[in-house]
Amino acid sequence: MESGPAVFAGVVFALFGGGLLVWTAACVRHREPVAHGVSPVASATLATLVALSTLALAVWCFTRL
Repeated sequence: MESGPAVFAGVVFALFGGGLLVWTAACVRHREPVAHGVSPVASATLATLVALSTLALAVWCFTRL
């Protein structure tokens, strides 16, 4: 019964990380700001790091099954 929360958390982390990574890539490709009022390079870098870390959390959750 403990695999249910791990699957749910893994799916949530995977969807958020994947969505954030796609959104960041689309913004960078179109040369639009990722976050308003922040350096474009810093915001894209931070958003990419957060997206990759949430994808790593999703993988970790899936390995706990």
